[in-house]
Amino acid sequence: MRDYPRMIAEVDHVEPVPRRVRARLGGRTVLDTTRALYVWEHVYYPQFYIPLGDVAEGVLVDEGRTEDRSLGTARRHALRVGGVEKSGAARVYGDDAKKPEVRGHVRLQWDALDAWFEEDEEVFVHPRCPYTRVDALRSTRHVRVALGGTTLAESSSPVLLFETGLPTRYYFNRTEVDFMRLVPSETVSQCPYKGVTSGYWSANVDGTVYEDLAWAYDFPTVDLKPIAGLIAFYNEKVDIFVDGRAVPRPS
Repeated sequence: MRDYPRMIAEVDHVEPVPRRVRARLGGRTVLDTTRALYVWEHVYYPQFYIPLGDVAEGVLVDEGRTEDRSLGTARRHALRVGGVEKSGAARVYGDDAKKPEVRGHVRLQWDALDAWFEEDEEVFVHPRCPYTRVDALRSTRHVRVALGGTTLAESSSPVLLFETGLPTRYYFNRTEVDFMRLVPSETVSQCPYKGVTSGYWSANVDGTVYEDLAWAYDFPTVDLKPIAGLIAFYNEKVDIFVDGRAVPRPS
């Protein structure tokens, strides 16, 4: 049974973005706008839709093909900067778009760009959802993480991270984690709200290796400094007990 709040935006919901948005490709700023739109293509988070007039001239290259989307017919474009070209990385909406707000806007594939910025702060993976709240709170609840009956971490002073749409994550001081059971991994992940991970670990329990179930942000975003250097575990992959009661694994 879910014990955290779900996302509330509906698919194709549109809202204005109050932040300056920029993106770079091939060493060049290819868009710079204060008129972007948030568009929810699914319920979890929005994408940026950029006015065509705020995209650098010559960057969009019409590929001569169209695509039927829920918002209407989109014309596919490549992105071209110098010798860098990203085929099919942009969808341009014209006058026949079903939502008038997106007419004359382009939706750019996030990972086709080298970097995105909201104001002067780099943002990873996708835009930050204006309806998502992320709080890192110190706690004195007793939290234990186990796998196959073996304790991996235990604390009475964890930091609890509450993020809309996701289960609570429990962060532990490194002295409270059994690193004899953890194996460093080369995995790196990114989060729009927390930043880029500085470490990932698998667990070796009784000879069985459980891949990539713990991580750390040594240098998180400013708002989430309380989790800096702490270790968290995927609720989906381990057994978590809070004040002696088992927390159901998310499905």
